[in-house]
Amino acid sequence: MFVKFLRENIYASFVLLLLRLYLGWEWMTAGWGKITEDFDAANFLKGAVGKASGDHPAVQTWWANFLEGFAIPNVGMFNFLVAWGEFLVGIALLLGIFTTFAALMGIIMNFAFLLSGTTSTNPQMVILTIFILVAGANAGKIGLDYYVLPYVKNLFFKKRNRTVNT
Repeated sequence: MFVKFLRENIYASFVLLLLRLYLGWEWMTAGWGKITEDFDAANFLKGAVGKASGDHPAVQTWWANFLEGFAIPNVGMFNFLVAWGEFLVGIALLLGIFTTFAALMGIIMNFAFLLSGTTSTNPQMVILTIFILVAGANAGKIGLDYYVLPYVKNLFFKKRNRTVNT
């Protein structure tokens, strides 16, 4: 019943708009700050690896191994991906374009930060993003998705119908 409300109700789309605007602003400003400053994730990543030891580690060993074996050696790529990922997720949520995909990418970043032993606003952002993901297309109905999703769906099904008919 609640899922149907989130997915289909016009009043829910207004509440989702507010959630989208809040999350979009948070992501966009965080990303812009990283883009315009000398953002370097190296110390954050090394700190996360350090939190994987002791009696009560905040970071699981498998995640620390990923950070140590892949993320830290490729920190330049992660500096770019985190800064621009945050910024673009924010813009997409603010505009309501490809909203579900943007929310998915945002929640993946939230979980990566949480797995790295940091809390900050990540738990609340995860909770709010779940509502957007469950709502699906209704979360972007008051936004550019209202225009873009039917166009994309039409392109996809035209191409698919041509493939089936040949």
